[in-house]
Amino acid sequence: MSTSTGGSDSIGSMGSIGGYELVDRLGSGGMGIVYLGRAASGRQVAVKVVHAQYALDEEFRARFRQEVAAARRVSGAFTAPVVDADPDAEVPWMATLYVPGRTLSDLVAKEGPLGGRQLRVLALGLVEALRDIHQAGVVHRDLKPSNVLIAEDGPRVIDFGISRAADNQTLTVTGRLIGTPPFMSPEQFASPRDVTAASDVFSLGSLLVYAATGNRPFDGGSPYTTGYQVMYEPPTLHGTSDPLRRIVERCLDKDPAARPQLAELHELFRSLPDVVVPGVPGPPSPPEGRRAARRSGNTTVVPRAKDGRRRRVRRLAVLGAALAVTAVSVSVYAVMASPEPAENTPSAKASPSPALPIGWQPWETSLTRAVQSDPVAINVDSADSGCVSGGSAVFCAGTTGFTVARIDAASGRVAWRYGGNTAAADRPLGIRDAVVYTSEVPDEDEVYSTVNLVALDADTGKRVWTRAVSASYPAALFNGGALAMSAEGNEFVAVDLKTGKDLWRTPAKASAGTGCAPMVLGGTPYGVCTDANDPYRGQASLLRLDPADGTAHELASLPLAAEPLAAVGGQPVFAVRTSLEGESNDGRDEPYKALLRVNPTSGAVTRTPLSGTPRGTGTVIDGVVYFVRPDGTVTALRVSDGKRLWQEDTQVENLSAPVRSTKYDALYFANRYGRLLALDRSTGAVRWTMDKLDDPGTSAEDTIPSVLLVKDAIVAAAGDKAFSVRPDRPNAR
Repeated sequence: MSTSTGGSDSIGSMGSIGGYELVDRLGSGGMGIVYLGRAASGRQVAVKVVHAQYALDEEFRARFRQEVAAARRVSGAFTAPVVDADPDAEVPWMATLYVPGRTLSDLVAKEGPLGGRQLRVLALGLVEALRDIHQAGVVHRDLKPSNVLIAEDGPRVIDFGISRAADNQTLTVTGRLIGTPPFMSPEQFASPRDVTAASDVFSLGSLLVYAATGNRPFDGGSPYTTGYQVMYEPPTLHGTSDPLRRIVERCLDKDPAARPQLAELHELFRSLPDVVVPGVPGPPSPPEGRRAARRSGNTTVVPRAKDGRRRRVRRLAVLGAALAVTAVSVSVYAVMASPEPAENTPSAKASPSPALPIGWQPWETSLTRAVQSDPVAINVDSADSGCVSGGSAVFCAGTTGFTVARIDAASGRVAWRYGGNTAAADRPLGIRDAVVYTSEVPDEDEVYSTVNLVALDADTGKRVWTRAVSASYPAALFNGGALAMSAEGNEFVAVDLKTGKDLWRTPAKASAGTGCAPMVLGGTPYGVCTDANDPYRGQASLLRLDPADGTAHELASLPLAAEPLAAVGGQPVFAVRTSLEGESNDGRDEPYKALLRVNPTSGAVTRTPLSGTPRGTGTVIDGVVYFVRPDGTVTALRVSDGKRLWQEDTQVENLSAPVRSTKYDALYFANRYGRLLALDRSTGAVRWTMDKLDDPGTSAEDTIPSVLLVKDAIVAAAGDKAFSVRPDRPNAR
């Protein structure tokens, strides 16, 4: 770097500018580069240095002068103040106080949504920051997760690169929309010159929904569709808890005058609870929204969707070419790696040595492969990804570029991959007699109502047969074939595993109606039917389908709030929600009040009340149902009498279904970022946790993690990775 006098600095390599020594590069963006700087006194600052090509643009210089002026006017506990600047230098620059911390976007992406006191502190801090900004006559106009730093003493709002001071309303923007579409207000799209402080309140509402759920309330897949949603459609608030939900609904009013003032928001946010509370029910899923199957032990449970269809993402310019959204600034912040929680190591007491596959060593394998064009995007709530075991190998779903791969359980070496341009594939159905069964998206451009059920040679990956079945419900293996719905959706179909041809077909109907779904419990095929015209009325009919010829035996009527879990002692077991109305995003944090067991011969139903009101996703193992909540709480209840055995708050969020090790009498879980957890099966006590994966990949937010055992070796899938560790040394990788 060369340095000149008079405040004019030309940046070439690390050196100094304006008297500040540049010691590290913190980040970059469309506007410039941010460095960690150090003053002669030793004080650390974040120095934004404008890209040289912009220094010759007079309009850009005017905007940068405005940014400096706006930032100088704002001073508060929850903003990063400007300490020095020279917007007229040959290469303009600005220095702000260095704030050690992570951005909100990074925190949520890697550790999951905020809740309880953490969310309350964030909301109150942002209100105070906006109060200081607005009192200075400034509108931020780009309040988003990457512009919020989470410091030890509270949040900091940074980057005033596109803010507009109240006394400088005439600054031209040459017809461009400036901002980040998912966090912009309707008026930023409709009339960017007339934006007021109420626009930041709208952005605050969107930001807090993201912080509380990990999802954006407006997210159309492109700037154009997102802009259309912001202007004309209601926000998606699934999983947002009251009272926060009621507050953000007001913040996200399309009318700026109807949004609450900051003083009122400050009082409202003080009422937020200091503990995590479950999400309130969102709008019911649209009829075409296909849910992923849940697998519990030897059970495949297919939720009752009515007309599941997957869609490719459509590239539609909804708002037209006029919406040219421009990113114009780079955030002034320091991103510091957060320390991992203290590791809980396995007990030092003597324990049996694990039986591992021959030649086993710790391994990690990618579940992605480069593709020639954009992968098919599957619109499901979340993909039930992961692996199934087959002797010395595991067969894992690809997250991008292939459908399924054979991976050596000892080394992680990939023997073969099958399939092409796909994304977010479901876990294989299973393996029988050296044949792997999976489902594959057909090669269609728009909407499709069928998927291909595919049989693959387990040794070579060569396709044995394929056939189309309904996309509404995943197929499932039973003792004698594969159960699916016909392509037309009006018949239960049993598919011969050797040939792919029909074993039998049975009309999908019962006394309750013709809105039917297949499921396999304990290796036996069943069906559940409701009124296709009004699936939220009446009761559901449970059918047992004869494995030999498909004859349907109507066993019992069940409440619509009954969710299938497993078969215990040959009897189907259902968990009954406290209400038919969903109370959580994706149905993974529902409260339950009872278990139902159905005699598969007589149809007699036994109802067992549950101790307390357990919540979460249920998995039955050896006569115990384990409810796992998204916040990491695990509750164990005995199926026979509903008695609670234990409950453990593991502090590890977004866990998979458990798998049991009989040798170690432990339950193993994986979370979406690859962190493993072991609980004592008898008491629920945490035995150990392992570090998360260094890079779980881009699909971590959209896939459900899974864990299985190959002998005693733990094999897990999370995000874009499959990996294996030994149970007595989980962090030795």
